[in-house]
Amino acid sequence: MWNGIAPLPTKRPLIRMRDIIENGQAVLEYTLGMDFTIYSKNRLTKDASERCLARLSEAAVKLGPLAEELFPQHDWRGIRNLGNILRHDYPDVLDTVIWAAITHRLPPLLADLEAFLARYPEDQETL
Repeated sequence: MWNGIAPLPTKRPLIRMRDIIENGQAVLEYTLGMDFTIYSKNRLTKDASERCLARLSEAAVKLGPLAEELFPQHDWRGIRNLGNILRHDYPDVLDTVIWAAITHRLPPLLADLEAFLARYPEDQETL
């Protein structure tokens, strides 16, 4: 909410889904071949991953309730809240929580979005 006005859902949901995929894939590339110990000691990878997760979260905010309608199996509230946590509570962000999101939640989310988007031309923005 900004100045008492809630953000409106995007009129370009396919673009927002592509934003989620782009940032999610970047996180998976950054962490490829790592285990938790290596990840937790690599500040550059952690910072880059958290930045991409924040952008992914913002795209989820912009998707609005359409995200839950199309993909109810994913924790959209948690995805949206992750961005707030990363922006405002960063000293308290636990590496284990971020790592679990990267390794357990992100791959199925990306797979579902990619399968959905495969039905549409790459330049299509709306449903």
